[in-house]
Amino acid sequence: MTDQLRYDGRVAIVTGAGGGLGRQYALLLASRGAQVVVNDLGGSVTGGGASPRAADLVVEEITAAGGEAVANYDSVEDGDKIVQHALDAYGRIDIIVNNAGILRDRTFHKMSQDDWDAVYRVHLFGAFKVTHAAWPHMRQNGYGRIVMTSSSSGIYGNFGQANYGAMKLGLMGLANTLALEGAKYDIQVNTIAPIAKSRMTEGLGYLGPEVMDALDPVRVAPLVAYLCHESCQENGKKYEVGGGWMAEVRWERTQGVMLPLSHAITPEDVASKWDEITDFTDSTRPKTSADAFMSLQKNLGT
Repeated sequence: MTDQLRYDGRVAIVTGAGGGLGRQYALLLASRGAQVVVNDLGGSVTGGGASPRAADLVVEEITAAGGEAVANYDSVEDGDKIVQHALDAYGRIDIIVNNAGILRDRTFHKMSQDDWDAVYRVHLFGAFKVTHAAWPHMRQNGYGRIVMTSSSSGIYGNFGQANYGAMKLGLMGLANTLALEGAKYDIQVNTIAPIAKSRMTEGLGYLGPEVMDALDPVRVAPLVAYLCHESCQENGKKYEVGGGWMAEVRWERTQGVMLPLSHAITPEDVASKWDEITDFTDSTRPKTSADAFMSLQKNLGT
């Protein structure tokens, strides 16, 4: 039996922790010894309104079970306030799970700028604000574990979610760079794309009650908790998770074709090589920008 992974002495911020996935993350981390800042504005799924009730109820659950937690009701747009709350309550910050989110689903031709901006402010800007405020403290402590929440809508696209998908893929790009910048300080940054039953997935009821029951958020939390543990040495990775299924995701590309540089490349040159350009038979899987550039260098003979 593997020894239980514990988080004693660690302080975690979980945003959007008043329900759904965030609640499960907060409950699990607290049950394993973490001191948790349960952040939730208490608004609607579209971002309207505010209430302390959601965060308070989760804190009550945690403390009733013998754990330690405090509630925070700030918007993630005020990430510095959330981080300061953690510092005031517990004196440090070790773990961030950027989970807060809203939906403003519209087909692109009906989408307003407000629909775009609202989703941007909560998902991408909010994660930036919380993480940016905590970053100096993690660097100083020489430790940090950060989980960004992406989505299959960001990786693959989803009808009616241009705003949501753009921000979710943006979070992956943010995580990729922070993983590089934080590595020497033992700040590890990974990304998950979860699928779970929550307020934000109520529209997936067509999947049927059996499938929706399988997508209980409790089945996502263990992966997030592992990524937040000091023993986990993964960094800059991406995972899809839901219903007990977990998988790492990585980029893939074809071998490609080097067109001759002895003359101007034409669209006809591209068309003539299209089958080779798009042939994944012997694909490659670059892990860094340097890896990606090596193919060009090789073809240039440099």
